[in-house]
Amino acid sequence: MAELIPVENLDVVKAIVAEHKEVPGCLMQILQDTQTKYGYLPIELQSTIADELDIPLTEVYGVATFYSQFTLKPKGKYKISVCLGTACYVRGSQGVMDKVNNILGTIVGETTEDGKYSVDATRCVGACGLAPVMMVNEEVFGRMTINEVPAVLEKFN
Repeated sequence: MAELIPVENLDVVKAIVAEHKEVPGCLMQILQDTQTKYGYLPIELQSTIADELDIPLTEVYGVATFYSQFTLKPKGKYKISVCLGTACYVRGSQGVMDKVNNILGTIVGETTEDGKYSVDATRCVGACGLAPVMMVNEEVFGRMTINEVPAVLEKFN
């Protein structure tokens, strides 16, 4: 994973906007590229995007909050996702999710206080044959049981 850019450095977001500014409907691409570089979309970045595009901040905020792919809060170093899609759910993924949250002291959508872990639910990762599935960053763990959760988390401690 590339090193994230500090939010205080607005030159990068300005360059992203300049690159896409002339393309109709460019806001989504700008938000995606900005989140990739900074890791999230705090109000400072949204405001800069709005200013550079000469559009209301409410428009940028509306798009950033409408689509679940965008986050307004920083994510942890380790992004944990538990699939709660049908195949995973019927094979016990809710128990896996509960165990993750119990161990880390989180709820879905939160990041631990130390910024190390973020926990999210996903609806399908396309690995239904491995259900239930848990991911840490890009690494997939299939056929998870609640008893395996501590060992998986320990790998990222």
